[in-house]
Amino acid sequence: MSTRLRGLATLAIDIGLPMGLYYVLRAAGVESHTALVVSSFIPGLSVVSDLVRRRRPDRLGLYMTVMMLASAATSVLVQDARLLLAKDGWFTAVAGLWFLASARGERPLAFVFTRFLLEGRIGPNRESWDVLWERLPAFRRIWRVVSVIYGVGLLVDAVVRVVIAYTLPVDAVPGINTAQYVVWLLLMQVVINVYLVPTGVYSRWSPLYAELRHS
Repeated sequence: MSTRLRGLATLAIDIGLPMGLYYVLRAAGVESHTALVVSSFIPGLSVVSDLVRRRRPDRLGLYMTVMMLASAATSVLVQDARLLLAKDGWFTAVAGLWFLASARGERPLAFVFTRFLLEGRIGPNRESWDVLWERLPAFRRIWRVVSVIYGVGLLVDAVVRVVIAYTLPVDAVPGINTAQYVVWLLLMQVVINVYLVPTGVYSRWSPLYAELRHS
């Protein structure tokens, strides 16, 4: 299985399985808070399992592990079902702020997280992204901008999640949150590509890579 397909499969499990388990537990008569706590551990288990297999976690793996385990720990400590439902929104806000802060850092998060999908598939000679980053200022600027876009998108998503958690019926929220993940991912792909395509990042003949073609 390719890296992209494996990532999509993991994402589907981490998003879809907790929702399914929540509703199965509720149908079995389990109280909503307990169902939320139990279902919240599934994403954390999958991330830890992936880390054990790799043994040398990358930044993406560490990020996912910290977020998932923090979410699971919060589920155990918090007794308010509404706050449990809102926690995904608060963690999403933290992620959004991290993306925004990274835009001014050495390697923005959009660069780090997208690299495993596109490295070796773009550039005149399918160069390493380390080469592209070091030699092309425009390439660096592109991923800083994308990090800002993702950061803003995550903050908007976080606000919507918190509002939903406190205004809609408890049992409706897990399903809506799962659908929101899908909608958000699709919308962000559209927004990001509306920006990326004109930059020429996908075309080996783009002016973006002129320095590499002429060297």
